[in-house]
Amino acid sequence: MSALRALRQLTASSSRVVAVRQLSTVSHRFVPSLAARIVSIPTNARAFSVSARRFGEGAVDITLSQKLTEELKYEEETAAGFPETPGFLSQFLKTNPWEIQDSLGNDEVVMTRTFGNEKIRLMFSIADMDAMEEDFESEESESEGQENDGDDPLHTFPIRASLSITKTTGPGCLNVDMIAQEGHFVVENVAFYQDAKLGTELTAEADWKRRGVYLGPQFETLDVGVQEEIEKYLAERGVNETAALFIPEYAEWKEQKEYISWLKNLKSFVDQ
Repeated sequence: MSALRALRQLTASSSRVVAVRQLSTVSHRFVPSLAARIVSIPTNARAFSVSARRFGEGAVDITLSQKLTEELKYEEETAAGFPETPGFLSQFLKTNPWEIQDSLGNDEVVMTRTFGNEKIRLMFSIADMDAMEEDFESEESESEGQENDGDDPLHTFPIRASLSITKTTGPGCLNVDMIAQEGHFVVENVAFYQDAKLGTELTAEADWKRRGVYLGPQFETLDVGVQEEIEKYLAERGVNETAALFIPEYAEWKEQKEYISWLKNLKSFVDQ
């Protein structure tokens, strides 16, 4: 969820609380008038309200549709102030050899490129973005109060990513699990599969088979020299600071697009 939407939700929640308090303090003034109006309502009013109901049989269908319309209008008006293709995306594609495969409605994004005789695939998902963002914000709040050395860190929430490297000249697949955070990749694990198909196939069966393969030690337990050389190996292939900054930014932009699409689909279903 974007920071802007979170702020709007907090403001809306506060407004509802204030409105309830105000209503409770003044509602007794209008009781006689309200009672008079109720008495004067024709006996056929209830039949009219039922026949005027739309969108199915639910009593709240109309109000839900109205709220969705309001939210959708706000999000679309906000998005209208930005170019369809943001500058950070155009710049990244212009200056980097990565190609991006992204379909609306799919929470996964695939980045691909070649490097000599290697085929490289970098994948990340926005599905767990909110959960990881909450964990990241919790860690930040715990660190508040510590002395600041004057260098403000990059405030980008972490995104989990998976890298696979195969070679056209031989078998095998190198898989790297990592997190893009604050302008760099935090490597968690490096695994090797003798069967390249097993290491790259995105099926439930392949995932099940991979669980039985030795994945190697945790990256942080490796010799420091080995860690440094692996990080250089990845950076040389474009898994570097530029990509680490790009992924969270792209994920947030995509999440906003998916949210607008979700609002449209939900409203269309309710209105049927």
